[in-house]
Amino acid sequence: MRRNKFLISMFFLAVVALLSACTNNAGEASAENEGMNMEGHDESSMDESMDDHSMEEEMEDESMDGHMDHDNVVSLNDSTGENELGIPPLLQSESDAETEYTIRAQKGETEIFDGVQTKTYGYNSSFLGPMLQFEKGETVTINLINELDENTTFHWHGLEVAGSEDGGPHEVLEPGDEDTIQFEVTQEAATLWFHPHPEGDTSEQVYNGLAGLIYIEDQNSKNLELPSDYGKNDIPLVFQDKIFDDEKQLNYEAAANEDGTVGDTSLINGTLNPKLTVDKEKVRLRLLNGSNARNYTFKLNTEDDFVQVATDGGFLNEPVSMNELTLTPSERAEVIIDFSKMDSDENIALINEDGATLLPFEITDQTGKNTEIPDEMNDFSVTEEEKSLPVTKEIELFGMMDMVTINGKKFDPERIDFTQEQGVTEVWEIYNKPDMMGGMIHPFHIHGAQFKILSRNGETPPKNERGWKDSFSIAPDETVKIAIQFKNKGVYMFHCHILEHEDNGMMGQVKVE
Repeated sequence: MRRNKFLISMFFLAVVALLSACTNNAGEASAENEGMNMEGHDESSMDESMDDHSMEEEMEDESMDGHMDHDNVVSLNDSTGENELGIPPLLQSESDAETEYTIRAQKGETEIFDGVQTKTYGYNSSFLGPMLQFEKGETVTINLINELDENTTFHWHGLEVAGSEDGGPHEVLEPGDEDTIQFEVTQEAATLWFHPHPEGDTSEQVYNGLAGLIYIEDQNSKNLELPSDYGKNDIPLVFQDKIFDDEKQLNYEAAANEDGTVGDTSLINGTLNPKLTVDKEKVRLRLLNGSNARNYTFKLNTEDDFVQVATDGGFLNEPVSMNELTLTPSERAEVIIDFSKMDSDENIALINEDGATLLPFEITDQTGKNTEIPDEMNDFSVTEEEKSLPVTKEIELFGMMDMVTINGKKFDPERIDFTQEQGVTEVWEIYNKPDMMGGMIHPFHIHGAQFKILSRNGETPPKNERGWKDSFSIAPDETVKIAIQFKNKGVYMFHCHILEHEDNGMMGQVKVE
């Protein structure tokens, strides 16, 4: 089936290339970079572009194999709650004088199922990775080692660093290679993460287990006095879904779907059938959608409210009360649940939109620390100047399966799609173009910067998105405007964070000078 899809795709690409060669593309103007304009359309690269009608015909033919809008994806199995949730270890600095870490990408075996060793990837372990702690203002040194038998990179998702240290597909480490990066932490307190980003192989490496967490702290986060006892009332939750074969192995080649690989087995921090034991106190959950493609809508089975206090890149100005929260792949959010008001004997669990039990809670009779959530947590704002800036970058997301594009093109590592001046704020407009099947949600991510969402379809974004972001969900026929400034120079990726779409070329690059 995969070979047939490939042959069909190549046939249509050949036809489109022939038609494109005979067509006058009057709507495109020449500019820098051998004919590229600010919208990312490159006349010299039109042989890579795809005719919408041809693409849509192929999409219709293949729609039975895909999941266009992710509304009909396979359901997750309920967590039985038989295993206490594993907490990623806090990696200790190797130096007393500064913050220095060594991160190894490696293969291993992990007992996910009782008595079975599953082949996995991990950072400094057999599966997943540790938590790295940074402090705003400090200089961090990280030694990188590739102990895999394939190329990889180390991408620091959400971290504002120079392009040469960002870990995109240009910063490849071959098997056995080592490298050292060093940077100053300039951004505010946030929950970030790191994962591989090799061209064409990101989806499989993340699926096999390469993912780790980063906490940034600053004086404001300390002054807020939110729950911060790591692993006790400050809990990282890395949500991923997998398919295991009959031998309880992660057989990515068999499970892979070009429109986004999803599974029926839920893992949190790599733990199967997890539960979380909590005291009667407020508990801070740092949610990361670390899946390849699945969207999660988080709820409590009791329909009680919880409070969101932070987005991808920092604290909200004020806590936002809600009873459900949706995160697309790579998005993060920090929420607080008040277990002091709940009955220890009550059946309480975190569930998804389908009602599948993700994480049962076991509440002890022990009373924990009594903390209050401050009414004011940050001074984030969108200025009048930012609101009045013209759109300088237009991005059109389109397609499904292996026919995904940005501005009609697939990724080319030799092509610069946009340029932007360091330290200058610009407005990007991102549009998710629907197709004849309706289209699907794309999670959109930009490397190397935290940005502000200005509007969704011309309207002010919801309260829980009025904070620093590096990824966001964009629905079919939706237009999102963002204000973005890069603090550092270099080449940075922007792409759909459905990892199979990324690997299939739904990615571009901006050069910051």
